[in-house]
Amino acid sequence: MGATATEAAEDGAAVAGGALGLGLGETVRELREAYECGRTRSVAWRRAQLRGLLRLLEEKEAEAFQALRTDLGKHHAEAYRDEVGVLIKSTNGALQQLGKWMTPEKVWVPLIAFPATAQVVPEPLGVVLVFSCWNVPLGLSLEPLIGAIAAGNAVALKPSEISPCTARFLADNIGRYMDPSAVKVILGGPEVGEQLMEHRWDKVLFTGSPRIARAVMAAASRHLTPVALELGGKCPCIFDAMGSARDLQISVNRIIAGKWSSCAGQACIAIDYVLVEERFAPILIKVLKSTLKRFFQETDHMARIVNERHFERLSSLLKDRSVAPSVLHGGSMDAKNLYIEPTILLNPPLDSAIMTEEIFGPLLPIITVKKIEDSIAFVKAMPKPLAIYAFTQDAALRRRIVDETSSGCVTFNDAVVQYAIDGLPFGGVGQSGFGQYHGKYSFEMFSHKKAVMKRGYLLELTLRYPPWDESKVTMMRYLYRFNYFAFVLSFLGLRR
Repeated sequence: MGATATEAAEDGAAVAGGALGLGLGETVRELREAYECGRTRSVAWRRAQLRGLLRLLEEKEAEAFQALRTDLGKHHAEAYRDEVGVLIKSTNGALQQLGKWMTPEKVWVPLIAFPATAQVVPEPLGVVLVFSCWNVPLGLSLEPLIGAIAAGNAVALKPSEISPCTARFLADNIGRYMDPSAVKVILGGPEVGEQLMEHRWDKVLFTGSPRIARAVMAAASRHLTPVALELGGKCPCIFDAMGSARDLQISVNRIIAGKWSSCAGQACIAIDYVLVEERFAPILIKVLKSTLKRFFQETDHMARIVNERHFERLSSLLKDRSVAPSVLHGGSMDAKNLYIEPTILLNPPLDSAIMTEEIFGPLLPIITVKKIEDSIAFVKAMPKPLAIYAFTQDAALRRRIVDETSSGCVTFNDAVVQYAIDGLPFGGVGQSGFGQYHGKYSFEMFSHKKAVMKRGYLLELTLRYPPWDESKVTMMRYLYRFNYFAFVLSFLGLRR
């Protein structure tokens, strides 16, 4: 069994990989030395770390499940679906694609530089810091780590103290399966995070709340450290009338998976609220109720609320006098076991906290509109979300949603599954964050694209040098306005 939250916080600068007890300054210095010696740049080192991570996930699967169960009450099926399985897929993908990602990209060179070659060479940024979040504590720690390692960086990982068992699992195992001098897990609470930001990093990735993100950015600015933020927001679900009972049932299954089966709604990409036409709302609610009863006959098939503070926060949303009358289903709470029943609300006041703050829990407001097209204006009036979901067979509506709204991603006729597709970048826009990762995008997030050019001596165009005259200007006009072959033909008098 893992450490308690208090014990994890008291660990301060506890570091994995046999460096337990090192001060933060010494830890950062060791990471910097591991990178500066050049070891992390080799493809052999990168592959070895990724293979070590695969072994960790496979050999320590049961321990990972237990940590996630203790921290969040996640059933092992959910833990595998959303975290362990996704990570195995991502790691295998990185191993398969690493050579391609590392290959320099050739760039076309204009005539003014002839003879020359140019390319873009990806190089590691250096020593990077990853702050992960408590709701998907394994996935949000290791998914960016895969990209950072694939890119050739040394990495410090600061897991959330709010999920202490998973944090301890990472600290106990990362150093056993990966290079302990170049990949370190640092345990502790907010004070440790503040101390980490006093040091210079080459990139910081933070996943969490906007409030803490502002503090991270302010601290990073002292060293001009680039920052990527993954923040979330109120992700809407636009629900159009379905053409058949089968399509309706499948859509409801997917909504439930995208809300209550994703860490009990405690996920940045979980559905926050649903927009539906007034005439269709009763049908949708009826199928939601019946399906919820079927899916969650066993209460342990849904994760619990992470801690008492978040439980009280969610409870207060329901206890709001203006909100309570809108509860149509669920609403029961078990403070001892940190359990809140899947809850459906119909048209809570739009100025209430449940509609102005990110819910991050198993409460689902349903907002009715006169016609489904009105949902677009509703979404546009809110801060830009991390994801927009829309269940519709209407191609024109789909085009309007893509063209007229802004979000980190748009998913049609499903929810949350886009997170597992490596070919799609994961990241926000506006208040939902900035910076993208997953698959090749993770590699690029932790890489610098270095421009490299090489010229030869075969030809020297003296028109680039003074003294100036009009003939040189005329020649330069050709160079800048026409392609190489057109210029050569004109120069040789073969084309007017």
